[in-house]
Amino acid sequence: MGMVKSTNEGNITGFILLGFSDYPQLQTALFVVILILYLLTILGNTIIILISHLEPKLHTPMYFFLSHLSFLDLCFTSSVTPQLLVNLQDPMKTITYGGCMVQLYVSLALGSTECVLLAVMSYDRYVAICRPLHYALLMHPYLCMALTSLAWLSGVATTLVQSTLTLQLPLCGHHQVDHFICEVPVLIKLACVDTTFNEAELFVAGILFLVVPISFILVSYGYITQAVFKIKSATGRKKVLGTCSSHVTVVIMFYGTIMFMYLQSAKSTYKDQGKFVSLFYTVVTPMLNPLIYTLRNKEVKEALRKVLGKILVIKFT
Repeated sequence: MGMVKSTNEGNITGFILLGFSDYPQLQTALFVVILILYLLTILGNTIIILISHLEPKLHTPMYFFLSHLSFLDLCFTSSVTPQLLVNLQDPMKTITYGGCMVQLYVSLALGSTECVLLAVMSYDRYVAICRPLHYALLMHPYLCMALTSLAWLSGVATTLVQSTLTLQLPLCGHHQVDHFICEVPVLIKLACVDTTFNEAELFVAGILFLVVPISFILVSYGYITQAVFKIKSATGRKKVLGTCSSHVTVVIMFYGTIMFMYLQSAKSTYKDQGKFVSLFYTVVTPMLNPLIYTLRNKEVKEALRKVLGKILVIKFT
């Protein structure tokens, strides 16, 4: 008996996302805060995408990858936040089976893609700082497209495997999901059969999409650190650190929270911590990324002022 059949008990054709039901006093405040964060996410990431395309000076590999990251963040948070906002106000807190399935496939694909893309962005920074004379050759537009395509395809591949395996598990009438999102770890907990294989597969996927990329990023920044110490000019060192600090901050926030969720056992008892950790990487991080890259990046701030100036001139002429 698969997941579809097992959710039809009691005229329920989907799942109940319990979310933050244990904190009724927080739900109104959470609704307001999450709504504001979501609107800021849409605004900030849309601005990054627009200026990356409209400003010729930003037509470089770094901003090509950054625009993809912003698009990923927009889609990722939009696959989760609208349903979360509805459930915070809806006493039934239901989601259809189809809605849960779409959320599962889409959010996992986008999250996995971002894991790989952040590693690709670290390679771009490594080449820019450690191999500056060969940067144009090594980071050719065709290679940038290929690396980005690899990130997207790997995300799609892993969700096709993980999500499909998870949806095959029998639930034996269980339809209450103690979370605010349909994620692989929480759906595995609903199964009424041995899930050792699914947990092992999830752990292997966690190694491939979390441990391997973060290891690659650490190696890249190890070489970058060596290169920084060789720079004699204090101004030069400051400039290099400025270009890398934004990426490092994003990496720490994203990987730190998502590793907590996906590398622990599916039977872990840290359910409340898991909810707030998931809230951070699905809602908070996508909002912070544009702020981090704009506040610490003079090129982005100058491009934003330039684009806004052009818009205002057009508007008032």
